Amino acid sequence: MLKIVLFTVLCGNVSFGQSGDSDWGSWNTIGLEYELDKKWTFSLEEQLRLKEDISVVDEYFTQLSAEYKFFKGFKLAGGLRYIRQNDNQGNIQGYENHLRYNIDVTYKHDINNFTLGYRLRYQNKNELGVSTSEGDYANQNIRIKASFEYNIKNWKLDPKFSAELFNHFEKEDDNGFSKYRLTFGTDYKIKKFGKIGVFYRFEKELNVDLPDVTNIIGLKYIYTIKNK
Repeated sequence: MLKIVLFTVLCGNVSFGQSGDSDWGSWNTIGLEYELDKKWTFSLEEQLRLKEDISVVDEYFTQLSAEYKFFKGFKLAGGLRYIRQNDNQGNIQGYENHLRYNIDVTYKHDINNFTLGYRLRYQNKNELGVSTSEGDYANQNIRIKASFEYNIKNWKLDPKFSAELFNHFEKEDDNGFSKYRLTFGTDYKIKKFGKIGVFYRFEKELNVDLPDVTNIIGLKYIYTIKNK
């Protein structure tokens, strides 16, 4: 899967040359994880996203997630997200209410000092209070993600990289591969305090004449509680 994602991103109608609008964004997250046992993990997350060169609120949301480990490395997960999205374009502007859910299948394994990961996600997002007769249809994506982390001995800031491809499908809309995302980052664990993560993310549209490009700086803090 790693080879498929990287090949499609780099060769499949992708160009780092001519593009449309370019923007800088910021994604900031605070979360709480609860490890019930060796199988189940639950999490609550709050996130604020900024756009237009980190000057305007893009959206903020609350997300609840659950994860179940079937066996070593293989997990099934699901999430539910309530979103307040800032629409500041067009004649009708203001915050919209959206609901999004996702279902994930993930697998991770180690090869020497590398940890390789693969994720297949189905995602469904819809605006609340707007019916299909008013033109609102579910925004759906199949997302394919591959990642790796390199474990450096006696070093807490292990580098991480991931590549993700979005396959969009929605009624009365252009469907197919819609964008890709590349992420570089690291995490730092502090005993009895939690985990702090930082990342840089590059995102670009696919299959359009002038694709929009977004550069994202991210910061997150996660605190984990383990059931004893």
